[in-house]
This record gives sequence, C-alpha cells and structure tokens, in this order.
Amino acid sequence: MLMNGFAGFMGLLQLAVIALAAFALVDAVFRREDAFRATDKQTKVFWLIILGIALVVSLLFPLLSFLPIIGLIASIVYIVDVRPAVRQISGGGGRGGSRGSSSDGPYGPYNGGR
Repeated sequence: MLMNGFAGFMGLLQLAVIALAAFALVDAVFRREDAFRATDKQTKVFWLIILGIALVVSLLFPLLSFLPIIGLIASIVYIVDVRPAVRQISGGGGRGGSRGSSSDGPYGPYNGGR
C-alpha cells in the first residue's frame, strides 16, 4: 500500500515536471527573438533547443534519473530568470492596469514641468 502511494506521488510529480517543461517551451516559442538578444540571455533558438530537450527527456525517462532533473533545472532557470527579463523587454503580459507610456519616469508620468 505504501509503494502504491509513493508510485502515485511520483507519477503526479513527473506530470508536474512535464507540464512545467511544456509551459516553458510554449512560452519561449511565443516570445520575440530580439528580446532574448536585448536581455543578453542567450538566443531564442538556444532556449528552444534546451527546453525541447528538457520536455522530451521528462517524457522518456523516469523522474528519479538525473536527466529529467537537469531538464527541470533548465525549465526553472528559464521561468525564473529568462522569462521575466524577456517579458520586460517585449512589454508583454502585464496583469491588470496600464503599462504606462514611453514618457513615464521611475516615479510616474512626466508632465513636462507643469
């Protein structure tokens, strides 16, 4: 009974790793290529290859081998480090509210000295 519970938990964990890798890959596909270069976070092709390999490895190998762990680390690095930087450059996906304009300063909109 304990082994069935562990197997079920590992199955759910592997499903979460696959979902994370798939999300990262799909997100990278829809980002602009010049934003990757502008943020100095490698290239879009590099991240597509790394995240594609991470997804395939997480589908083919059991979670307790080291290859899916490496793919998980690559997916986490993309989501935590690369994705926010690329999103900021491309100006995409802000939640609720305005994005501001090009004349906004660090403390709010510039009103021309009025």
